[in-house]
Amino acid sequence: MARLVFLGTPDAAVPSLLALLDAGHDVVLVVSQPDRRRGRGATLVPSPVKKAAVERGVPVTDQLLDVLGAGADLGVVVAYGRLVPQSVLDDLAMVNVHFSLLPRWRGAAPVERAILAGDAVTGVCLMRLEAGLDTGPVLARAETAIGAEETAPELTARLAGLGAELLVSALVGGVASLGPGEPQAGEATYAAKIDPDELRIDWERPAEAVVRLVRLGRAFTTWRGQRLRVLHATVRDVDGAAGADGAANVDGAAGEPVGARPGTGVPPAAGGGAGFGVVAGDGRIVDVLTVQAEGRRPTDAGSWWRGARPAVGERLGADPAVAPPIAGSAR
Repeated sequence: MARLVFLGTPDAAVPSLLALLDAGHDVVLVVSQPDRRRGRGATLVPSPVKKAAVERGVPVTDQLLDVLGAGADLGVVVAYGRLVPQSVLDDLAMVNVHFSLLPRWRGAAPVERAILAGDAVTGVCLMRLEAGLDTGPVLARAETAIGAEETAPELTARLAGLGAELLVSALVGGVASLGPGEPQAGEATYAAKIDPDELRIDWERPAEAVVRLVRLGRAFTTWRGQRLRVLHATVRDVDGAAGADGAANVDGAAGEPVGARPGTGVPPAAGGGAGFGVVAGDGRIVDVLTVQAEGRRPTDAGSWWRGARPAVGERLGADPAVAPPIAGSAR
């Protein structure tokens, strides 16, 4: 069994820490990000990794340099949240569990970027850590398909479990059995952290792109100047003739055709199920199924629609001062 230090912070790192402990490895120290204020309260809250370590009786610090005196044989890094400098790596070799098939999606948001890009397959790599951004040689990897409707939190949880299995398997023979690893081959792509502005839905984009953004879990649009989070949505093709702008026509409240511009809401009766539809830039419909208005709890989108009582042709994401609603009430 190996004598280890573990560096990690979010929920996604917890399965690897627990798997190492359950496999009998001696985790002498855990390094995690400092306690932070979360939510509206002023109370400092420990990271999920710190909480798990304390529950298992493992010492925890938020000072990275503490690893230098810990007497470990190897450092294990899983979603720690900071780059480890070369000066530390010169003293202690480290491996990293990364949630992508390197060299694709090096960086902070590999799961989100894979979903946004429409990747069909992703995976986990165990690599030797270098000072560069996810550039180290790969010791082991495992692939998995991305579900057509799988959300970023769901995929992250699956990859976290897969990474924990990969890590424990690689360390069965101890640190000496790891080997040098294989250099990464192929074109590198980079997974920059998701900027909050990227989460705003652009209804001019194709329906598939809109739904992929929704699958990240934090996408939003606006409605009469207020933010409206879209929590669950699917894509539906539309039958019928195209409107003047190339978008498919959608029946309005009185059964009259509406030249459907991107962002136009489609009543639940026409939108299908308990949700409502929104016309996307390619003329297809995004069926919105769950939403959350500012200051409210999540609710089914059909109920929200009936309470909001949109006007015929009123568009989500439109500035009311620029694009006033068309007269008439959708029912």
